[in-house]
Formats: sequence, C-alpha cells, structure tokens
Amino acid sequence: MPDNQPVDVVVVGAGVIGLAIARRARQAGMSVTVLERDRAGEGTSHVAAGMLAPVAEVEFGDAGRRLLELGLRSAAMWPEFASDLETYSGVSVGLMQTGTLLVARDDDDARELERQLAFRQSLGLAVRRLRPSQARELEPALAPTVRLALDVPEDHSVDPRLVLGALTRACAQSGVEIRAHSPVARVELDNARTRVAGVSLEDGERVRSESVVLAAGAWTERIAGLPDGAGVSVRPVRGQILRLRDLAGPGLLRRVLRFRGGYLVPREDGGYVLGATVEERGFSLAPTAGGVYELLRHAHELVPGVSELEIAELSVGLRPSTPDNVPVIGPGAVEGLVWATGHYRNGILLAPLTAELVVGALAGVGAVS
Repeated sequence: MPDNQPVDVVVVGAGVIGLAIARRARQAGMSVTVLERDRAGEGTSHVAAGMLAPVAEVEFGDAGRRLLELGLRSAAMWPEFASDLETYSGVSVGLMQTGTLLVARDDDDARELERQLAFRQSLGLAVRRLRPSQARELEPALAPTVRLALDVPEDHSVDPRLVLGALTRACAQSGVEIRAHSPVARVELDNARTRVAGVSLEDGERVRSESVVLAAGAWTERIAGLPDGAGVSVRPVRGQILRLRDLAGPGLLRRVLRFRGGYLVPREDGGYVLGATVEERGFSLAPTAGGVYELLRHAHELVPGVSELEIAELSVGLRPSTPDNVPVIGPGAVEGLVWATGHYRNGILLAPLTAELVVGALAGVGAVS
C-alpha cells in the first residue's frame, strides 16, 4: 500500500486473532491491511493444539471467572464461525464436537479432580464425574490404571492450521491486503500525539491508517511509539508440542484428553497433538529432550498406544501472557488504537469473540479489556 494512500485499519499480526479481526472488519465495510513479521499464519497459532475448552481451562479467582465468561461466549460462537468460514473459503476447519475428558493417573490427581469437579459444579458448568470403568467405556485406549475422569461434553476442538488456511483465503477473497515479512517497528502518532496515524515498518516504510489494531501476540511489547504508560504488559511463555500420526487412521481417541502436565488432541485424519510444556524462557524456540520426554511419558501412562504413533513434528510456540492471563481486548489510551493481545492459551477459542469486540470498538460501539 503506497505511503500516500491510507487505509481504515492496519492490523499488526497475522495469527488467528489478527486474521479473524481483519476479515470481520472487511465484512463491516472497512479497508484493511494486515502486517505480519514473518509469514501469515506461521507463528504461535500455527503451533496451537486448537482446544475450545472454557470449562476445562477455568481457574480459581476473579481473573479466572472473567476469562470463563469470555470463553463461554466465544465457544458458543464457534459452530457458526466455522460454518461461515467453510462456506466462504471452501476449506474445512476440522471442528470436532466430541467433548473432553479430564483424567487422573494417580490418587493425588484424583483428589485434585474432585476439587475441580466441585468448583465447576459451583459455577453451574456442564461436567460429569466418571468412574475409571466408565471412562474406559468412552475411550477404550485409556490405561487400566486411570483413577478417575471428568466428562466435559461441551469442550471441543478445531484444527488451527485449517482455520488459518480458511481465514487467509477468506481475507484474500474479500479484499484484505495481507503483507508477509513486514515487521512493524512502531506506532505512528499525529502531531498532538493524541491519536494514531499509522505504523512504521522496520525498513522505514510508513503505512497510514485511521486505526491500528495490535494483535502481535508475544511480540506486542517490541512495538514502540506509544506514550509512556499507554502500553500493555505481555510476555512470551514457551510451549513445546508434538504432532503424532497413526498410520492405521483415526480411532485411538475420539475426545480431547487432558491430564496433569499436558493434553492429547485427536484430529479427523488420525493425527494427534500432544502438548504442551509451560516454560519461562523468553523468545527461545529451541526444543529440548527433557520437554519431549515429559510429554511422552505422561501421555504413555494414560494412553499406552501413544508409543506406537509416529512423530510427525516437534514445534515450539510462544504464548502471549498478561500478568493475570486475561487478554487485553479493546480501545487503547491513544485514540484509534485497539488492543487484541495477551490471549495466552486461549487464542483459538477467543478468536470469534475477539473479532466482534474489536470491530465493535473500531466502529465506536465499545469493547472489554
């Protein structure tokens, strides 16, 4: 986009959040340019497992309840969001509405699951206690040593890579400009420094716009230009994640399996995603033998058949985390600036709702933070 031709909205970041916002803004009649530091859809969203799990993810405390509210709202939007994407793009997004099992492999895990069950029931969430035999009836691949399980029937999953492909195609077809290898260095302000005027790239190019949406994930704090006190705190939290493949096809598991130390997410084609470590190691993307070993050890204890699967890929992602793990969504301190960052483990889940809230903020309707 030439320097002298401004657009309505610049979205910084082409992960699932940025692309969902861009598409929704274009549907609302805005001209949109998306700027991505690497390749579109190749960052943290590409590595994600794709769990749509507000009930399984809920945590104690006020922040946990705020995140639960956002998660439930967004989860309810996902079937229509997926259907619309598939219809418009012609690309499946791999939505699997088969539910989730939380499982305990020893007595300590079982006691914790009982506590988690009581907590979720106190919130009126759909969750059911299962005896080990009941859990194995649902998922015969579970080890006979499983002590207890919770059935969460309304927590599902989607394939983020298919979602990213569908979003990229839908954006392109609707007229969104997506620019890869265009790292943003700073937000540009007007002379009064009271509203945004666009952004500048690291190579010095300026892209002018009426509004700027910062959906840069873990790289949010690296973007300069905002007045003191106008930024938000976002740090990277590393996660190592394995992609496994069953040459015999799907069937080892139907439901998402969650356990202390990880999760196992089935795909429609017989693939499985095993993750994920939680590490405070800055922006390092180097996998470690210890991280892989722990993931496989935990999974094997609960699903012995995992050891027969092929390793297709080992990836490392950087979750964008805020101090309370609640995302920042909505208008910033500078006019024309809108935040959409800090989604931590819930970027895929919260994509539909975040897009609606951000586009509402861009249109002056308001949003949440």
